[in-house]
Amino acid sequence: MVKVLFVCTGNICRSPSAEGVFRDLVERRGLSGDIQTDSAGTHAYHVGARPDERSVAAAARRGIDLEPLRARVVCAEDFDRFDLILAMDRGHLDLLRQCCPPDRHNRLRLFLSFAPGLGVHDVPDPYYGGTHDFERVLDLIETGAAGLLDHLVPDTV
Repeated sequence: MVKVLFVCTGNICRSPSAEGVFRDLVERRGLSGDIQTDSAGTHAYHVGARPDERSVAAAARRGIDLEPLRARVVCAEDFDRFDLILAMDRGHLDLLRQCCPPDRHNRLRLFLSFAPGLGVHDVPDPYYGGTHDFERVLDLIETGAAGLLDHLVPDTV
């Protein structure tokens, strides 16, 4: 079983969207028994909250349900529990490196490193934007999720 954690700031926009998109892709490929997903935030701003309603609506338009997800903050145990901890942007990656034990740094990566063809490193924060920003985030996440799954299970293409 491979365990993947997606991380953004408050765990209400980008990381739950990535969790939902990736989980849906994993389920559609029949790999739910092989890959486990979760998401968390670097800050405890929204612990226990549902994902942002705009993220929920954008995902729902693509057939992905984010409603059951609840925000939580990254905890020390996550660095042992997860095989891959994927930061939505370089700021998150820097924060994760600061609190991650040095012998676990190999588990930390930028999420979009699995989509090098995009030419983008960071998934932008849509929180202060409009509907198009949430759609753009999902476009990036869908590409990153496909690349991540191809990396984890190369023969699923």
